Amino acid sequence: MKIHFIGIGGIGISALAKLMAGEGHAISGSDIRQSEITDELALKFGAKITIPHHGDAVEEADMVIHSAAVRKNNPEYIRAKELSIPLYSRKEALRFILGSKRVYAVGGAHGKSTTSAMLAELLPSSNAVIGAISKAFHSNVRTAPNEEVVFEADESDASFLNCNPYMAIVTNVEPEHMEYYEYDLERFHAAYEEFLRLARVRIVNAEDPFLAELEMEAVRLYPSRDIRNVAYHLRDGEPVTRFELKEYGPFEVFGIGEHIAVDASLAILAALEAGVTIEEARSGLKNYRGIKKRFDIIENRDECVVIDDYGHHPTEIKATLEALKHYVKMRGFSRIRAIWQPHKYSRTMDNLQGFVDAFEGVDELVILPIWAAGEVEVPIDLRGAFGGYELTMADRVTKEGGEVKVLDREGHTVRSFDRDLIVAFGAGDITYQIRGLK
Repeated sequence: MKIHFIGIGGIGISALAKLMAGEGHAISGSDIRQSEITDELALKFGAKITIPHHGDAVEEADMVIHSAAVRKNNPEYIRAKELSIPLYSRKEALRFILGSKRVYAVGGAHGKSTTSAMLAELLPSSNAVIGAISKAFHSNVRTAPNEEVVFEADESDASFLNCNPYMAIVTNVEPEHMEYYEYDLERFHAAYEEFLRLARVRIVNAEDPFLAELEMEAVRLYPSRDIRNVAYHLRDGEPVTRFELKEYGPFEVFGIGEHIAVDASLAILAALEAGVTIEEARSGLKNYRGIKKRFDIIENRDECVVIDDYGHHPTEIKATLEALKHYVKMRGFSRIRAIWQPHKYSRTMDNLQGFVDAFEGVDELVILPIWAAGEVEVPIDLRGAFGGYELTMADRVTKEGGEVKVLDREGHTVRSFDRDLIVAFGAGDITYQIRGLK
């Protein structure tokens, strides 16, 4: 088939495009701007890319799939309707894309990309579709000539209910994306329960309050009891976590922090249920090299390390900072400087005190303008809320050589960092700013 994807530059929709290309379909797509993702699709997958959207782009398509961000006034959406081309949202398309496959679906508020990428290394012959770029296979998708798929399942629009899970792995269930669930906690929890009930095999973090109360058959991980002797060290200058899991003995995985040990343990238990041996799991886990934008070390010198981290929820930021406190000691640094680009007005308002608490322990905090993600601007007094910190409010940052520069609205440098540890948090364009690409 010829399948056209509207919004193909998004991490989720691009993953489906790559998976379809791997199955032999001809793919094309459009987005509002060129990006690394659109370049990869064109060069590696032969996709015809249209920038920006244009109605003509869909005219030869047998099917059109669009991202959740695409509105009904999009010219390609309108043209597909006019031509009566089958038109599906990404959420709707999951039913027929994954409907015949054995899907190992990983869900949860935090850690699902990391756990998915780890599980992909423990099931090396499977397809993999994750919500981040795996450094092991340099993409968010790995294709294989079989029907097994490691799939990062998305709860933000309840699309995980359409992914046909054979196995459901859930890292935690913390309220997130509550605007979709109309701030109804029962509805949110019901979606997770349905996701788990759809699966034949379930792997859960049993110390999560919601998951602990569910009465259904599952393989349960109790981190405080089942994971022992967690320790951290440097391997070729990179952080590694060592731990022991249940009766299975020691494991070693890239990254640092107790949350990394939990994610890895869930991936190991899932792999064992899929038929992997203990030794295969122990060896395969060492192939995990991390994922882009998660504890992503982009500058590594004796006197300075710069890290890009996707954390955009208080729980994620707090976990990363706890890990960084260990890392700073290992590297012999004295200060942690955090740069935060809040993501969405709704998330910032709903979790403001949580964010204030999450940054506890940083030596200096830089806050950038909120990345709106399409939301209407709402005034939030971040300067007042974070008044107890050594705080700099700035417009953007950039990196020149090994120096991170903090800039005001006029582009003047108001702070610069070239020593100790600098970490940037956020799900907006800060990943490009901290790399000096924007």
